[in-house]
Amino acid sequence: MPHAEVHFTHRTGWLRAAVLGANDGLISTASLVVGVAMAASGRGEILTAAFAGWAAGAMAMGAGEFVSVSSQADSEAADLAREKSALNEQPEAELRELEQIYFDRGLDLALARQVAKQLTAKDALSGHARDELGFTVNSGANPLQAAAASALAFSVGAALPTLVTILAPQETLIAAVSIATLVFLVGLGALGGWLGGASLIRPALRVGFWGAIAMAVTAGIGALVGKAV
Repeated sequence: MPHAEVHFTHRTGWLRAAVLGANDGLISTASLVVGVAMAASGRGEILTAAFAGWAAGAMAMGAGEFVSVSSQADSEAADLAREKSALNEQPEAELRELEQIYFDRGLDLALARQVAKQLTAKDALSGHARDELGFTVNSGANPLQAAAASALAFSVGAALPTLVTILAPQETLIAAVSIATLVFLVGLGALGGWLGGASLIRPALRVGFWGAIAMAVTAGIGALVGKAV
């Protein structure tokens, strides 16, 4: 019976954008809330900042991911076009190039030549895309998927500290938002590790640490600005 291994590389296209978006939504919104609250603002001003940051951040994350991943997709398409042109104009040179790749990986020259010829006969462009350019079926850039995942994840992340801001008493708002956000961040880090088939502890601690730093910095800035004005 064949051994079935479970891999998670097919998730990397959207998982990176989703984790980044949720992390950014949590940290930026909570930091805004804490910073504005430290400036001795009322709940109305704090919620206005939270919702404005939520809307602006979701749009920025979605647009940023779309532009970034579109640039990656354009670059990949250009590389594939150049490779296709080279295969049409210099098929023998491209075949020798593929042979050399397999030889460098440890195959003897005769076997490397045989493998290169068989892959070229079946689908030359796919063989070069995978083994020369490093493109795989799971690494292809999908701008719309990345943008949607990032914007949606940012909104989910931003909603959590905003909800705590609405529900927490005014006198404990800063502590409640800070503690809840750290809990959410640690949970998010663990979830990202689990979805990617990796460790839960290290990503959880990493996300929680940098979230605490971000909130501490904005709290300090909010306190200084509040005193100054």
